[in-house]
Amino acid sequence: MPREDLARVVGQGASVELLIEDLAADLDGRSFEVTKVAGGWMLRTRPAYAPAIRTAADIGEQDLDLREYDVAVLAAIAYHQPITRDGLKDIFGKEISRDLIGRLHARGLIVTGPRSPRRGAPYTYVTTEQFLVAFDLESLQDLPDREQMEDAGVINSQS
Repeated sequence: MPREDLARVVGQGASVELLIEDLAADLDGRSFEVTKVAGGWMLRTRPAYAPAIRTAADIGEQDLDLREYDVAVLAAIAYHQPITRDGLKDIFGKEISRDLIGRLHARGLIVTGPRSPRRGAPYTYVTTEQFLVAFDLESLQDLPDREQMEDAGVINSQS
């Protein structure tokens, strides 16, 4: 829930941040937590309790089911948005299939952005709020930088 919505509900005189801190303290030790994601707050299951809740609710796994290459394309979109399929082709050295773009779109991780000002006005792609939530990011500024990715072994320093 965005801060503006919370402020409207609790009133102008109340401090949203203090209310969130109080709620977080009340939830300490319980199966839920308040987390800041996508520029707002979310009430969600603590990771330690997720398997038990999935089993009790009989919902099974709800992971994103992304292939390694899908994640690489999603990362390229996140870092270079808005980007066209041609822009992705320049990064990966090969065509990015419409099916892959469709899978990312179907999972709510990307949407079409503004049309490119180039001839033919191709579509661009941008990440969504669902992307931020899925990867536990408050904003795109929370994406790791190149040095962090090298330290984590995700990319090598010669890339």
